Amino acid sequence: MEMLSPHCGVDRDSRGVVRLTICNAGSLNILSSAVTDGIRAGFERLARDRDIRAVILAGQSEKSMIGGADIREMARLDQKSAEAFITRLRDLCEAMRHFPAPVIARLPGWCLGGGLEVAAACDFRIAAHDAMFGMPEVKVGIPSVIHAALLPRLIGQGRARWLVMSAENIDAPTALAWGLVDAVAKPGDLDQAVEHTVKALLECGAEALRIQKELCRGWEELPLTESVSLSVAAFGKSFQSGEPQRMMQGFLDRKKK
Repeated sequence: MEMLSPHCGVDRDSRGVVRLTICNAGSLNILSSAVTDGIRAGFERLARDRDIRAVILAGQSEKSMIGGADIREMARLDQKSAEAFITRLRDLCEAMRHFPAPVIARLPGWCLGGGLEVAAACDFRIAAHDAMFGMPEVKVGIPSVIHAALLPRLIGQGRARWLVMSAENIDAPTALAWGLVDAVAKPGDLDQAVEHTVKALLECGAEALRIQKELCRGWEELPLTESVSLSVAAFGKSFQSGEPQRMMQGFLDRKKK
C-alpha cells in the first residue's frame, strides 16, 4: 500500500481500481481534523488521474469504514473552531461527490454520524450483513449537518427526520429496505459484494460513467426542466470521446455473430 499521507493509503490494480484506506485513525476509523484532511487530500490528488475507473473507500479496521467524527476533539471546540471543523468534513464529502470516477463505500460494522455523511456522499454503499447505521449527533448536543442533507434524497424526508432526530440506529437489512445502502453482503462476503459492483462498473464506458456521475450530481440539485436540458448537452458531449461509437459498433458486431 502506498501512503499518500499518514491517514491515507492506496492500492491500485491493473484495471484502474483504487482502494483508498483510512489509516491510523483508531479501531473505529474516527475522523479527526488531521484524518479528514488526509483523506480529502488523497481524493484531490487521485482526481487528476483519468485512468482511475473506480475507488473503493475502506477503513483500516474491520469495525467500521468510519465510526464517526472525533468527539474528543469536538468537545474542545468553540463556535469559530466548530465551523472550521465541520467545513473540513464538508470539503471531504464534496471531494468525493466531485471525484470523476465512481466511489464505493465499503461498510463493515458501525457507520455513524460523520461516517454516514461520508457514505452518503459516495456513489454506492455496500454493507456487511451486520453493519449498523445511525446519526447520534443530537445525543451529544449538536445537530446533524452538511451531507446529512443528502439523506432525504436517499431515504425520504420522514425516515431522514427519524434518523437525525431520534438518534436511533438501524441495522443493515433496514438500511437496504430504506434505500440507504445499495446491497448487503452475505456473512464473510463483503469484499465479494464490493467486487460485484466494481465489475459492473468496469463493463461500462469510462467516459460515460464520468458524465453520468456529473449528471446525477446535477439532478440532486436542479429542478426537472433544468435537469432535462442539462442532460441534452451531456448526451452530445459524450460523443466527443469516440467511446459511444466504439462501444456501439462493438455491440453491433457481436450481434452479427
